Amino acid sequence: MIRKNSEYPLQPPRERGTGRAFLFALVMHALLGFFLYRGIQWQNSTPEGEQAELWTEVPDSAIPRPVVTPPPTPVAPAPPVRDEQADIALQEKKRQQQEAARAAQLGEQQRQLKLKEQQEAEAKRQQQLAAEQAAQLAAQKAAKLKQQQQAQQQQQQQAEKLKQQQLAEQQKQQQLKEQQEQQQKQAQTEAQKKAEAEKAAKAKAQADAAAQAKKQLDNERRARLAQMQGLAGGVGGSSSSSNGLGKSGTGSGSGGTAASPGYADKVRRLVLQHVNWGGETEGLETVVAVRCSPDGNQLSASITHSSGNAAWDAAALRAVKASDPMPRDVNGKTPDYFTITLRPAA
Repeated sequence: MIRKNSEYPLQPPRERGTGRAFLFALVMHALLGFFLYRGIQWQNSTPEGEQAELWTEVPDSAIPRPVVTPPPTPVAPAPPVRDEQADIALQEKKRQQQEAARAAQLGEQQRQLKLKEQQEAEAKRQQQLAAEQAAQLAAQKAAKLKQQQQAQQQQQQQAEKLKQQQLAEQQKQQQLKEQQEQQQKQAQTEAQKKAEAEKAAKAKAQADAAAQAKKQLDNERRARLAQMQGLAGGVGGSSSSSNGLGKSGTGSGSGGTAASPGYADKVRRLVLQHVNWGGETEGLETVVAVRCSPDGNQLSASITHSSGNAAWDAAALRAVKASDPMPRDVNGKTPDYFTITLRPAA
């Protein structure tokens, strides 16, 4: 990543070996100047004289004689002769050396200038590369930002679509729930109507049965009364009437044929143990007719006189049925038919 900071300006890369090449060039120039100097000095120096000894070969037969050689006469060194052509050659050589040095210097300047141009070109190239990298980075960043925005838009669209689907599903579930509740209510209403119809039919059947039982009981009473009157008239010649019913002074009692005076209290105590009532008590009185076998098992129980409160009538009838079997009388048998008048305890 390229840092955009004034503390780190862009600089061309340094070429390796520049200092070494410059030092090598200096050394070569110094050596060249030294050799030029030595060559010029060698040409301007005066040659020195030389001495030599000559020996002649002596035959073996000859007697050796010492030869005295005079000492050599010292030759004075000749003054240096300056040749005009040598001076011209020397000047030409100097001029060539100077031109060579100037050419070398010019070449070095051109090389430095070329190096500088290369460095500037490299700096420009680096700047251009940095600008291209920055532009490419900005383009990549913009493309990435655009992709992120597109992804966010797609996510938002998907979320909105999912939300709409969930809302539609909730509405569908709500409608289905309402339909189910409506169907349940309708079913409950129908069931309640059916139960009320069955209850009404059952109550009607019970009322019909009670009316039939009462009618039958009235017929039996009339027959027994006629029979008793006939027996009384035949024995004593006197007439008397009795319906064979007993009542209790507490508001509940029993009656029937051939029942002892205490039988009503016995039945009342048994039935009141099974009464379960928590409603109003004022003005409620229900008469239940019971038909039993001699051993006390109930054959039938029905309401002969309603209190006007169906709930209390049902509670009274349940209490009578829960008292099965009925208690036996003092003679060891239960009356075959009797009525029980029930009132709720205050």
